[in-house]
Amino acid sequence: QVQLVESGGGLVQAGGSLRLSCVVAGVASSRRFMAWYRQAPGKQRELVASITSGGTTDFARAVKGRFTISRDDAKKMLNLQMNSLKPEDTAVYYCQDVEYNVWGQGTQVTVSS
Repeated sequence: QVQLVESGGGLVQAGGSLRLSCVVAGVASSRRFMAWYRQAPGKQRELVASITSGGTTDFARAVKGRFTISRDDAKKMLNLQMNSLKPEDTAVYYCQDVEYNVWGQGTQVTVSS
């Protein structure tokens, strides 16, 4: 059974950086189709970034050029490096195993202006 646990959220000033991590448990390999989503208060959950099992990445227009998604297969970990953060990036961030539609519990990111 796939289990996902996110970490790395917090409070940061605009222009700062944060790195989110998602440990992938219950699988032989983390080389899977994975994604990061976020949900701001009063808004729908939206896709932030994704990475296929082959390593192809895709980003939402709002974060392209600022965020990077990567995998550490040795640690079975999915990462999201977030740079040049803006107040509108404030949200709860979730990682998802796309193939099995499994979600983590989320981690709060707050960007102050």
